[in-house]
Amino acid sequence: MLRWASMNTGTYFYQDKQLFGLDIGFSSLKVMQVEWVNKQPTVIGYGIGAFDDKAIKDGVIIDPELVARAAQELFKQHLVGEITTRRVAVAVPASRTFSRGIKLPKLNNKELAEAVLTEAEQYIPMPVGELYLDYDVISRSEQEIELFAVAIPKKIIDSYVTLVRLMGLEVVTMETSIGAAARLFLKTELTDVPTLLIDFGSISTDITIFDKNLIVTGTVAGGGDDFTARIAEKLGVTKAEAHIIKTKYGLDFSKKQKDIKEALSPMLELLLKEIRRMIRYYEERYGSTKKISQVVTMGGGANMPGLNALMTDLLRLPVHTSDPWQHIKVSKLQPPSNLERSMYVTVSGLSLMNPKEIFK
Repeated sequence: MLRWASMNTGTYFYQDKQLFGLDIGFSSLKVMQVEWVNKQPTVIGYGIGAFDDKAIKDGVIIDPELVARAAQELFKQHLVGEITTRRVAVAVPASRTFSRGIKLPKLNNKELAEAVLTEAEQYIPMPVGELYLDYDVISRSEQEIELFAVAIPKKIIDSYVTLVRLMGLEVVTMETSIGAAARLFLKTELTDVPTLLIDFGSISTDITIFDKNLIVTGTVAGGGDDFTARIAEKLGVTKAEAHIIKTKYGLDFSKKQKDIKEALSPMLELLLKEIRRMIRYYEERYGSTKKISQVVTMGGGANMPGLNALMTDLLRLPVHTSDPWQHIKVSKLQPPSNLERSMYVTVSGLSLMNPKEIFK
């Protein structure tokens, strides 16, 4: 997975020490720590907190004190179980990154890094000096190297580092939210077929094709909060009432099914257009022998009734939702409510990270 290890901390930590995951969303933050017992991950602590969405602008945390106070309240009042380490793996928003699959001739490591930088200068619409850049090698042959590169503005990463230090924690690594979701899929679904992953956030939806590695990613504007807002506007109800309607009935059969479909149709059409574009790219790039076999939905917006059935009909592919709590034990802890379960996808993926992965 792509990550920025110990970015700007100036310190490298012991490779066998525990860490916990921290997922900072548009207006919420989630934490989770697991222990491995007989090769089975067991949650020993988790929780969710909220803060004013004005604390983050264009992906940059502009009011770290506000978010730090929300985190302090989470740890004091809303934590289920315990977090036993100050070492943290942090997710950064995939929607704020630039990513690209690249094929290059066979090069040594120094030449490869220089070639990736040259490619980045061509496809990223901002100076590379303002970016952190990383890449994973997908495959090597006698003639070429295929890799997947991701860049993110330094001001975003640096704002996260400032926040985590303010919280009194040690940043071990950072990675994209979709990268963390892909780890969860890899370690819990136990399948190696080419899969399209859809992570429904609150204000955007991340999409990736995963075939042993991240192959291509994309982001579509609109997420669970936008579903709620459109339903509220169409039905003339409050957002709180629309949220209940969305989670109880969604796109399933009901008296309001037609109106809800009409309300969500523009967003779903954009989503399906991007999905089909990515599937076409993958199949053209890797030939007719490579086909997407399934679609896996994740995140808070994925729990809307009827969404998977509709996408199955339109894409002609099996669609199911990945629930991290089906694969991770909670020991003696009270599990989250049904409405909150899918919100822990990204932080679950972070918490499943083996510290040795970071420094290999």
